[in-house]
Amino acid sequence: MTSAPIASQRSAEAAKPDICMSLEGVTISYGSFEAVKNVYMEIPRGKVTAFIGPSGCGKSTVLRSLNRMNDLIPGCHLKGRVVFDGHDIYDKRVDPVEVRRRIGMVFQKPNPFPKTIYENIAFGARINGYKGDMDELVERSLRKAAVWDECKDKLKESGLALSGGQQQRLCIARAIATEPEVILMDEPCSALDPISTLKIEETMHELKRSYTIVIVTHNMQQAVRVADLTAFYNAEAVSGGSGKVGYLVEFNDTETIFNSPSQQTTQDYVTGRFG
Repeated sequence: MTSAPIASQRSAEAAKPDICMSLEGVTISYGSFEAVKNVYMEIPRGKVTAFIGPSGCGKSTVLRSLNRMNDLIPGCHLKGRVVFDGHDIYDKRVDPVEVRRRIGMVFQKPNPFPKTIYENIAFGARINGYKGDMDELVERSLRKAAVWDECKDKLKESGLALSGGQQQRLCIARAIATEPEVILMDEPCSALDPISTLKIEETMHELKRSYTIVIVTHNMQQAVRVADLTAFYNAEAVSGGSGKVGYLVEFNDTETIFNSPSQQTTQDYVTGRFG
């Protein structure tokens, strides 16, 4: 079967201009085990949305579902709909490669290609058919990721020679180079020192002018600093069985989540009573 680009599979429902993505009754399972259940939420365009919650609550699983990265995990199955630009990205006619081009991912651990800094940026753009000025694209992407000044004189050197923080910003630049509309970040600062973390956070503030950003973080202070909205996930024991299933407790603007949440569980988590 030939998969079609996302744009050709628009559903009849009109996309809301202020909503970038929506999750409609999303349940994600690994085999017979439900990792997260019945998630409904709308992610606004041009904002930073943070997913917080204790380990095992499903927040990274939900994040990966937003560009079908979970497809790469054997036995992983999603029920419900993930709607982007007015259509379900899990429609069988949609090309998952095109989904991942338009919805980029930055992982927890910096993972530059074993190539030059220049080729780390150019490689993805080239295989996606970019026909423009490659030198300009490389510079623009590195500038947007706030790493150009540190890399401009060593573009022919290996990306692996950079510091951890520089490598992570290189990975952000690599994601930008494919010209996505959304950037997903799975705990992008967990392996970095405070100074590198600050640079990544400053970069996020700049990037949201051009992109929608969704970030998973265990750092409550980071969520307060960078996120416009915050979703709190938790997990509860499965009735009559073993293990826990994750669920969305509350989703609101960040100030409300941290200062006046509607759920006691949220209050307990953000004040450090568990987690």
